[in-house]
Amino acid sequence: MSTHELQRWRHRLESEKGTPAYRLIADLIEEDVDSGRLQARDRLPTLRDLASAVGINYTTAARAYNEARARGLIDSHPGSGTFVKGRTVSVQPSRGDYEMTMNLMIEPSIPTLVEQVRDTAISVMAQHDLYSMLRYQAFGGSPRSKEAALKWLDQRLSRAVPEQVLVCPGIHSALVGLLTKLVDPGKLVCVESLAYPGIKAIAAQLGLTLHSLERDADGPLVRPFEEVCKQGNVAVLYLNPTIQNPTTTTIPQSRREALADVALRYSIPIIEDDAYTLLSEEPETPIADLAPELTYYIMGTAKCFGPGLRSAFVHAPSRRQAQRFAGAMRALYVMSSPLVDELVSSWILDGTAEAMRKAIRNEAIARLKLAEQYLGRQRIASAKGAFHLWLKLPKASNWNPSELAVQLRGHGVSAVSSAAFSTDNNPPDALRLCFGGPISRDIWEEGLQHVADLIDQPAYLSSLTT
Repeated sequence: MSTHELQRWRHRLESEKGTPAYRLIADLIEEDVDSGRLQARDRLPTLRDLASAVGINYTTAARAYNEARARGLIDSHPGSGTFVKGRTVSVQPSRGDYEMTMNLMIEPSIPTLVEQVRDTAISVMAQHDLYSMLRYQAFGGSPRSKEAALKWLDQRLSRAVPEQVLVCPGIHSALVGLLTKLVDPGKLVCVESLAYPGIKAIAAQLGLTLHSLERDADGPLVRPFEEVCKQGNVAVLYLNPTIQNPTTTTIPQSRREALADVALRYSIPIIEDDAYTLLSEEPETPIADLAPELTYYIMGTAKCFGPGLRSAFVHAPSRRQAQRFAGAMRALYVMSSPLVDELVSSWILDGTAEAMRKAIRNEAIARLKLAEQYLGRQRIASAKGAFHLWLKLPKASNWNPSELAVQLRGHGVSAVSSAAFSTDNNPPDALRLCFGGPISRDIWEEGLQHVADLIDQPAYLSSLTT
């Protein structure tokens, strides 16, 4: 917390003598959380530093923090400090510095596979009319692109039809279009209490309000979802149900059925972001098959082939909804790239994309075994085929997740604090670790050694040795 902010608190204390100082400090913390000046996991001054900075005694400072703690605003960890906890479940995110460290897919170093990818790309450029791929086209994809999209979607959906399929320039772009189309001003977007940071950034940009749903090891709880639906203000439910980013949770069949049942009873549209589903060999039934008349189902190529392609496939609930969504996307993006669409279609139709998916999955399983070896299975949540894991910090270490993430990134480990994913201002003591990107298996193993060394070392000791 900056000296300037503490000076502001001191001026308020001096100008509002009628309010007990301990209560006013708790009020100031609450105001700063609500305004966004204080964010979840921000460190607050020690009791002695607070007392000195704002001109009160130690006992009053302790009462102030006790009052703020009773209101659910802060949390303290002996030996580590006092941190902002936050408490709201419905928030309109402010535009700002969202942590958007990308979850990069593994890049298989298999010469024959790389050659196969290259050969298909050369063939596309050599055999197709170049100008046809440089012209404008109607939004939603050519017949050939839709053929490829259906082949991709058919690996999960049981009843995909071409009239309801749209080829889009990436999942993130599709989410922008869907939220623009589905959410009226003042309505709520239901999300899990830990969610893809991109959904937070999109909501901030569009001025939308996120409603955080409490979750457990199986995903979002059903009762909180139904309770908010009863209030009649929910516009859409957003889910990332298979190998969720960040926790790697796959929502089991029974929970999917219960969530779909609530959505059907209250007519709540669902956005099913299934970006990671093809990394799993044991997929659950898509929610789109349980509530097809409500669900916009999304798959893409970023996590199974390459994020640079910016290609995604959306299956809308009906032909009419597909047309309406196409209109929204046309207004936002004009069209997807015909050249990218043709490359993606060729890689899917000739089997190259499937070969890439299998190679990514096999390497991810090998790297996960290393993580289990160095970190222990009890410390991590993971899924076979995923290239990220969820690391739960031991209480004894007293590490602040944000500070540990900074330390790990300094060692070349792609670590992101739980605060980046939190939608309820109460992030757990955890990190997402990504083991994809251009790193090799050896570099990942070296990074794991740094992770193991740091989390087994108390935070205060690390500060003395770095």
